[in-house]
Amino acid sequence: MFKVAVIEDDIPTSNQLKEWILSAHPGITVEQWFTRDDAEAALARVQYDLVVLDIELGRERHAGVAIINAINKRTSGTPVLVVSAMPATIYRGIMKALDAWDYLQKATFEEAEFIDTFLEILRAVRQRESVKPPLAASDELSMDPLRQSTPLWRGQRINLPLTAQRILAALYEKRGEVVSYEELSRVVKSGRSRDNIRKHISSIREAFRELDEDFDRIENIPMRGFRWSDPISTGSSDR
Repeated sequence: MFKVAVIEDDIPTSNQLKEWILSAHPGITVEQWFTRDDAEAALARVQYDLVVLDIELGRERHAGVAIINAINKRTSGTPVLVVSAMPATIYRGIMKALDAWDYLQKATFEEAEFIDTFLEILRAVRQRESVKPPLAASDELSMDPLRQSTPLWRGQRINLPLTAQRILAALYEKRGEVVSYEELSRVVKSGRSRDNIRKHISSIREAFRELDEDFDRIENIPMRGFRWSDPISTGSSDR
């Protein structure tokens, strides 16, 4: 049976998250922790399948970062879903330190989005042992959308949450072909507008350019969608 830790200092919020989790998966075990000390003590003795975590606990603004670091020292790949009031733009800047699977900003999501995100991560946990091999990799890109720590660009980890990984996977799977807005909207949990997809694409490009300032593989195809383009081979006239 799956065991989940909810680490949130606000009791009503913690209870609501627990209620949503149990409504989505009634047989699951949910343990609630409200302070950094109690959470770290629990994580030291219990192997959780998934952790739902706020970054700010009490007066400690970055307690969640310390907790995630503690998780990563003790275990390998325990998924962490961050639920925080911290703006996504700020979260993006410290995501490498957080090493979380996905992020939801408080007051901007509803029950359905939380449940969809939670269940998707839970499915990834369930499939770990039977998952198919990662997408066929070139010498440059290697990725597996079920594993947050796997996407690599030229041997370096790409700083991407799950939604962005799914979009990247859709583009890379059909590299050389246009992937329409409609196709990309199927892998986005919420906010399935063209504008939101463009924002995800922009974040993906930024993540690559943190590692490779000359990255230019994702093409914008006006009115249609986007395309992953591999480099043109020197000395060949074929595209």
